[in-house]
Amino acid sequence: MKEYINLRGKIALVTGSGRGIGKAIAQTLAEQGATIIINDLMDSAEETALEIQKINNSCIFIKANISNSQEVNQMMDNIIETFGRIDILINNAGITRDALTMRMSDEDWDAVLNVNLKSVFYCTRAALKFMMKQRYGRIVNISSITGIVGNPGQVNYAAAKAGIIGITRTVAKEMAARQITVNAICPGFIETDMTKYLPDNLKEEAKKRIPLGTFGSSQDIAAAVAFFASDDAKYITGQYLAVDGGMISGW
Repeated sequence: MKEYINLRGKIALVTGSGRGIGKAIAQTLAEQGATIIINDLMDSAEETALEIQKINNSCIFIKANISNSQEVNQMMDNIIETFGRIDILINNAGITRDALTMRMSDEDWDAVLNVNLKSVFYCTRAALKFMMKQRYGRIVNISSITGIVGNPGQVNYAAAKAGIIGITRTVAKEMAARQITVNAICPGFIETDMTKYLPDNLKEEAKKRIPLGTFGSSQDIAAAVAFFASDDAKYITGQYLAVDGGMISGW
């Protein structure tokens, strides 16, 4: 991607960025000039960091469990020690553990809430400690249209993604005076590992509900994130944007 948004000199942490949407976001921010911190639990994310280093030679990998507040705080301290600041936080990490509500186990409920929601709070709290001193910051949270309209079999995922919207709007109000903006992206059906293994009949049925008639790409999400992370969006905060091909516009 050609540079279209100036993020030169910005330090950006992208959680869950070893693959999929997170990787696309990290690559896009790097292409716009940002220094990237890849965070993931997969050792293979080191390869993603090496790929991004070829873009602008400014990328490191920090392995940390972001559902653990101590590991999050240590990661943030490492970032500050290495780069001196944190300008952009992309809360992207997420998992699914699907089941109907009456059949969902405590373990699957807790796993999704821990990774998808608690991590957003932990990472945001840790980043704000430094962003407030800077009087500058851009936080972009990856929610989902499921957090807006719900989805059978995903009560844990829907609760977490709806919670992210609540965090977004609350922190945006708390931090506006410090020139820290907080916004959310709500992806619809995106071509990722999560959707790749859906049966073809379910994919076709889903596409019938999308006015644009197709699934989106990780790059569609990354482009929206790059805008919210930039100073072009300095007067936008507390908002959520559905990137869904028009899917929820008719609901």
